[in-house]
Order: sequence, then structure tokens, then C-alpha cells
Amino acid sequence: MTELLRGKRAVFFDLDGTLIDSIGVWNEADRQLALELTGQAPDEEQIRAFREAALRRFRAEPEPYYCYCMLLKERYGTDLTARQVQERRQAIAAGMLERMDYRPGADAFLRALKGRGYALALTTTGRRSSVDIYRRKNKNIAEKAPIDAIFDRVYTSEDVTRIKPDPEIYLRAMADLGLPPAECLVFEDSLTGVQAAKAAGVEVCAVYERHSDPDRAAIDALADRRIGSFAELTVL
Repeated sequence: MTELLRGKRAVFFDLDGTLIDSIGVWNEADRQLALELTGQAPDEEQIRAFREAALRRFRAEPEPYYCYCMLLKERYGTDLTARQVQERRQAIAAGMLERMDYRPGADAFLRALKGRGYALALTTTGRRSSVDIYRRKNKNIAEKAPIDAIFDRVYTSEDVTRIKPDPEIYLRAMADLGLPPAECLVFEDSLTGVQAAKAAGVEVCAVYERHSDPDRAAIDALADRRIGSFAELTVL
């Protein structure tokens, strides 16, 4: 643990899948959406793979999630507009996001880092509306490690022009904090997140998340460190 943080002044965290076990929520939201629109639902891996491929394709667009919903509209042949598809998807997920909790040990690790004076930034590809649910409506997060009390800076997809795997979100965080890559550490769970951190020149610790198993070999090859959960780091 001491070696992991040696020489670091800032720690950056992805949110969905890394700090919060929420990847399954978005898979389920997309499954329910497909069920509503077509009466049928793809399996979880098909849903995840389609979404991640779409977000990678549209990462340079001003609204990558809107573009993803355009694809969903075409894929399912619905009369809804792409914006209506996006709004319905968010509405399906909202109730589930309010009940999400930190992954084991994550909140304790965040509090320990904060107490030691590290600069902390949340660096998520997710939309600000989702983060706002965690901030204002999720009691589990509010009671254990409130986002606005823990993080010095919060970045979402609306704060960058290109989402992960582009390194922009990490480059911006370092520029805002005035720190070089060598003094920063990133925690990510997905291949796109690890790729973004490495492209920014930052050391990255991969946190195991089962939905990323199809990309496990690539994640392990790129990441500087790997942990099974934050519970391993509570010795801090």
C-alpha cells in the first residue's frame, strides 16, 4: 500500500464499476428498455458489448450517450425520438441508482486518502445527471462518503469533448490540479478507462469488476497494478 502511493499527491477514481457496483444497473436498464420497445431483450454480454462499442465510436461527439440512443432507436425500430429513448433509459435507471452502494472497502479507502491530504478527483465517463443522483438522492453514498465532501473535483462526460478511452479527462484533471502524471494515480475497472489513464501517462491500478472479464487479458497487460477490491487497501 505504501509503495502504491509513494510520490503521489493526487488520486483519480472512475465511478461506475470502480467505486460503485453499477455496471449491472446499466445493463439491466438497457435490457428493460429493449424489452419495452421490442418485447425481447438481448443477453447481458450483448448489451454491454454493444454499448461500449457505441460509446467508443462516438467518444468525440458532444453527446456520446445521445448518439448511443440514436443507435438504440434504429436497432429497435421505435417511433420514439432518440432524445425520448435517452430520457426513458435514464428514468428506468434512476430508481436503481438511488439504491447503489460503494464496493467493499471503497468508502473507507476514500476517507483514509482524504484524511491524509491527497487531492481526490472523480473522473467518470458517466453523465452528470447520474452523478447528481448519487450526490443528492443516494443515502448509502451520502452516509458513507458523500461525493462533494470527499472529492476536490468531479468530472463527467459533459466536462470533456472526448470520453474514454481518450485521455482528455485525465489530462484536464492534472492540468487543473497543476500536477504531473508521475504524482498522480488512477483507479479504473474497464479497458477503456485503463487505456485512457495510460494514454495520459498516469500509473493505473485496475480494480476487478466481473463485467470486464471479456477484456481481462488486455486490462492486465496494460495496468500497472491490479486489486480484487478496495478492501485489500484498507490497511492505509
